[in-house]
Amino acid sequence: MKILPASNAGGASSSSSSTSSQVSGLKLGIVRLGRAAGKVKYALLDERDIGLVQEYAFEARMDVDRNGGGARIFAYAYDVARGRSSGAYVHQLLWEKHCGGIAPGFQVVHRNGVTVDNRLENLNLVAKGTAPPPSGRHPNNIVHRATVTTTTTTSNNIHCDDVTTTTSTTREHSLYWAAIQQLPADPVEEHFGELGVTRYYNVNGEVIDDEDDTFCYYECHYPPCTNMERELREFSICGRCQEARYCGTYCQQKDWPVHKKSCRERKRPYVVERPPER
Repeated sequence: MKILPASNAGGASSSSSSTSSQVSGLKLGIVRLGRAAGKVKYALLDERDIGLVQEYAFEARMDVDRNGGGARIFAYAYDVARGRSSGAYVHQLLWEKHCGGIAPGFQVVHRNGVTVDNRLENLNLVAKGTAPPPSGRHPNNIVHRATVTTTTTTSNNIHCDDVTTTTSTTREHSLYWAAIQQLPADPVEEHFGELGVTRYYNVNGEVIDDEDDTFCYYECHYPPCTNMERELREFSICGRCQEARYCGTYCQQKDWPVHKKSCRERKRPYVVERPPER
């Protein structure tokens, strides 16, 4: 893989980076979004859209369903000079760039349910109110789907077609899963995993309490997996460090070769009892 330097438009606080990944002859862009829901998140882009990292700063944003549908993480892009409020979700930005505006009453969704897989062929335009697809499945009631055809020249032709087909693929065979598995371990996550946890100390420098995760949703810690808790504290937690969360034993076992390098046994605060006053 070739690492491409990414510009943060003058120095954004989110450290975006772009990676060019060759997956089965297909060249993709992988953008580091930063930490969200307990782990480092990445977004997938088509090769022609990698240049966006020179124009925008990228970050991860969590959208919580107020009706109890859990939470989802999206890639968000904004112009640093204009501030975060000027930005937009990447999937919306790309649809408007390649397929035109989004009419009132419609929304752009991800066909495979992976909300950071922003390849154009993974985006669909559907009526609002359509239930978002679970990971690995395509939504019903599709209005338009973006397709890309490669010509004999170096350019690509983009079409936004009417489609009604629905198919499904297992997450282990998805393009996003394959691409993220090719990434090297994040050096910050591998060697300084504890930096992602907020801790509180007393005047003696002793840890008295970790961050309150009572109202936090977590995504499975295994990098390729995008399963997220639909209920608070739904996932199992690493019994050693009590920080990494997993949707099941499969992902926990697959992640262990990398996670064990930063996994540290969680020690309970040592309480010194004062002798009774005389």
